[in-house]
Amino acid sequence: MLYVVLFEDNVTLGADVRRRHMAAHLSFLEHNAARIKAAGPLRALSGDPAGGLWMVEADSPDVIDALVKADPFWPSGLRHSVRILSWSQVFADGRRLP
Repeated sequence: MLYVVLFEDNVTLGADVRRRHMAAHLSFLEHNAARIKAAGPLRALSGDPAGGLWMVEADSPDVIDALVKADPFWPSGLRHSVRILSWSQVFADGRRLP
């Protein structure tokens, strides 16, 4: 099953927290590439950081919860909230999917 994971970051923490943990975070994503199919930051229209998004393939939300808590960003306090949503793709490359 596919899931979308939406992260809202703690705006009270400076960019230095993200910078300090970025290398470990990216290594974590690479190590978990079998499950985390895509990941990246989100920005408000103003350009300000707004969190992040993962596309995850997993058997259950519990698997995703464990991934989120294993991410080096989690214990840093950078993540303010996490929302896990199931996702069904119905359109790609200009056409409907069966």
